[in-house]
Amino acid sequence: MPGALERILEFPQFDTPARTLIRRAFERAERAHAGQTRAEGSPYIVHPASVALYLADLGFDAPSVAAALLHDVIEDCGVTRAELAAEFGTDVAFLVDGVTKLKSIRLSNTAKDKRQTDLQTESLKKMFFAMADDLRVIIIKLADRLHNMQTLEYKDPAARARKSLETMEIYAPIADRLGMGRLKGELEDLAFPYAYPAEYAWLKKTVKGKYEDRLRYIERAAPVVSRHLDAAGVTVVDIHARAKRMWSLYRKLKRYGMDPDKIMDLVALRIIVPDVKSCYEALGVIHAHYKPMPGRVKDFIALPKPNGYRSLHTTVFCEKGRVAEIQVRTPDMHDHAENGVAAHWAYAEQGKGSHTAAKAAELAWVNQLKKTLRDIKTSAGMANLKIDFFKDRIFVLTPHGDVKDLPDGATPVDFAYTVHSELGHRTQGALVNGKLVPLTHRLQSGDVVEIQKARDARPSKNWLRFVHTTHAAKHIRSWFKTAESLQPVEPVRAPRRARPHKGGGEPVRTAMSHVIIAGQPGLAYKLGKCCSPNINSPIAGYLTVSRGVTVHRAGCTNLKAAPPERLLDAAWS
Repeated sequence: MPGALERILEFPQFDTPARTLIRRAFERAERAHAGQTRAEGSPYIVHPASVALYLADLGFDAPSVAAALLHDVIEDCGVTRAELAAEFGTDVAFLVDGVTKLKSIRLSNTAKDKRQTDLQTESLKKMFFAMADDLRVIIIKLADRLHNMQTLEYKDPAARARKSLETMEIYAPIADRLGMGRLKGELEDLAFPYAYPAEYAWLKKTVKGKYEDRLRYIERAAPVVSRHLDAAGVTVVDIHARAKRMWSLYRKLKRYGMDPDKIMDLVALRIIVPDVKSCYEALGVIHAHYKPMPGRVKDFIALPKPNGYRSLHTTVFCEKGRVAEIQVRTPDMHDHAENGVAAHWAYAEQGKGSHTAAKAAELAWVNQLKKTLRDIKTSAGMANLKIDFFKDRIFVLTPHGDVKDLPDGATPVDFAYTVHSELGHRTQGALVNGKLVPLTHRLQSGDVVEIQKARDARPSKNWLRFVHTTHAAKHIRSWFKTAESLQPVEPVRAPRRARPHKGGGEPVRTAMSHVIIAGQPGLAYKLGKCCSPNINSPIAGYLTVSRGVTVHRAGCTNLKAAPPERLLDAAWS
């Protein structure tokens, strides 16, 4: 690759010893791959040089860049890890060996037998363990996949489809979890045409004119917005249009009936300002000139996304009354939004390299991932893992403002088990943003969730039908397994006749399994003494503050004064 080495060595994080290491690694890789060519006919060294250049541009240190240059020599050239360690040090050898172990990963939706699916499971586990041990391994692998996707057109159709699905289901979601937004978007857009060709062709044809129209509008509006900010004394570092990526747009369209006119952020205006104070000042100036759309102001600075993303978003009626999304952030926030954990890496030029990784809170999921991997034995378990860790994410808050990271589709029960297993077991109801919701309610990002618990409440097997995380399902099954092992099995008996109520009239059922509350059997409750509900009368539940659910007759006078959010549907089983 002409000039690749010189371009790498120009990056400012490399001192003289670092440049010497990188030059030696390039020359070793060039010798090892001599005579090898890629599918498009170029010398093989073009590929590792492209991977290394990508890492250098992200600011990675010399051992990481050297490992990127050498990442294929163990598998393709017969070089051993011991030889690399002797020549380039144990750090470089460790990284190259780690990337080599990920080469066997293959994703297939048509596995022919159990052995094949188990091999896929073990391959994916290797990848995730490598990522948990040292993030540099997976970042080199992501850069490797990016360059392979950029030259995918030279592969046969079957290979293109398989690699594209792998990219969309595994690699792009990992980049997303690492906060590497630019890389995630590039991987998805490179894979989209091969993974879903008909959908891609339809989208490209449908939105081309709308993209161009909105881009022209944003570019005309940008100088006007900039003048408003300048007049208010807000310094603008940069202001530019950001077009929504194709795959991201397609997924959003599916939520809006495939109508592009309903997508408000097809093209957004992005404003970069010097510091956090300027972010809020800029937002105030924008809202002073343009009316904001209710419910569309999002503060990801005060409440960052789980992957560390920070920015202010607002949707306003901009110039000539047209709707536009505007994003405001600092240069550091923008760097993190584009490059994620890679933005936290620094090289200390004081004799030896040292890495400064991302904040521990942002990578807590990596440790949780490692813990979960130990329990996975089957391909079904791996499929659930992909839902738990790599599908779309939402973040919800506890009443105290703690953020919980959950997969899209999670329910209050999933949330409760994320906080603590005992809270999950004692869940009786849930308040979302102050309103009572059924336990099947699908949570949204930014929801504040308060779990209503009771000392005598217990899990319901019905929960297994709607919980979305393997973590919750595991604890529910474990509870029932423990409970069943502690209780002797009793013979089945004919049901007892309901006992009459003391004052005469209809009989009353008091057994805990006879009332279904909010569509869920098995929840603990008490019968109201004020109205003595009976099996032939309509009933309703009332969620008390500390005593769980009380069941009343539907027409009970005490219910008429009750807050609507505390009333629950109830019916006799």
